[in-house]
Amino acid sequence: MLQNRVDPFGNLIKTKARGAWMGNRGVIHDENQVILRPFKLKAWIICKLQFKGRHRTIMSPNRWTELFFLDEATAFAAGHRPCFECRREDAGRFKTLWLKGNPEYGFGQKTSIQKIDEIIHRERIERKGSKVVFEEDVHNIPDGCFVAHNDNAFLVFNNVLFPWSPSGYLQSVSFPEIDKVSVLTPKSVVNAFRAGYLPEMAVALS
Repeated sequence: MLQNRVDPFGNLIKTKARGAWMGNRGVIHDENQVILRPFKLKAWIICKLQFKGRHRTIMSPNRWTELFFLDEATAFAAGHRPCFECRREDAGRFKTLWLKGNPEYGFGQKTSIQKIDEIIHRERIERKGSKVVFEEDVHNIPDGCFVAHNDNAFLVFNNVLFPWSPSGYLQSVSFPEIDKVSVLTPKSVVNAFRAGYLPEMAVALS
């Protein structure tokens, strides 16, 4: 097994379970298919598994490292966003709703996506490599976001929590009896969800 599956904390893990989306953080493996670093680029993207009949050999030397996600919600929690090449429509919609949800930055449609990537990068990982989280009222978290509780990741959907696992979501549980929870999904992405972007969630298909 290769260390190429991404969990909601942004960690790269090994699992036999397959993913529904592919991702990219640049070339982060060596010639022996060993992960050397968590990322190389600030643009962490979410790609289609298939695009224009292209075929890639996983973790080829000196080629960007193929990463995989259970669903789009997991990818967003880890700090990724839609690719402008293979997912142009989704990427454009995400940018529009990100701008709508984050007006404090003063960005517009002509703002480069790299500017947004820089903000998301600060919100997903700190300099020492730890996952960035923020506290939010349990009743103010939109569907598609991930929260952490007792070191586990949970998807927020339909006013309940779904525990994440590499192969799929487990039986739903109620929100804990607390006022605030730690949110894994980057803050500006949460704001984009509030503005109307609803990520694909494997739980919605079950």
